[in-house]
Amino acid sequence: MTTAQQLADRYAALWMEADPGRRRKAIEELWGEDAVHVLHPPVEIREVAARVGFDESTLEARGYHALEVRVSRAHEEFVAPGEFTFRARQDAVRLKNVVKFTWEMVPTSGGEPVGGGLEFVVLGIDGRITADHQFPGL
Repeated sequence: MTTAQQLADRYAALWMEADPGRRRKAIEELWGEDAVHVLHPPVEIREVAARVGFDESTLEARGYHALEVRVSRAHEEFVAPGEFTFRARQDAVRLKNVVKFTWEMVPTSGGEPVGGGLEFVVLGIDGRITADHQFPGL
């Protein structure tokens, strides 16, 4: 059985994976086939949505293809240019089938985190993620 911290570390490492084939394989190992990644959007997106009448806004990626697009775009924007790296903090805890942990985005040159978030993941019987709820902003 994977510990909560091992899961958090694998999760953070996935967003760092440069090879598309290995990234896809890691997605399939971490998430179930119909899993959903639900993102609590940044304030800017929530404000724009509210201006056009959406009181509650969430962003979702469901299934392997959508998860692959989501992870790949984050990698392209934050990691590929060589400016940032993601890492799980050492605070993962598990309660039955739910794992909670935080992660950080840190400059590759060192220094303090410039971003991060809180993650709640729900695991299926097989130990893979069925629902992933991400709250950016540390």
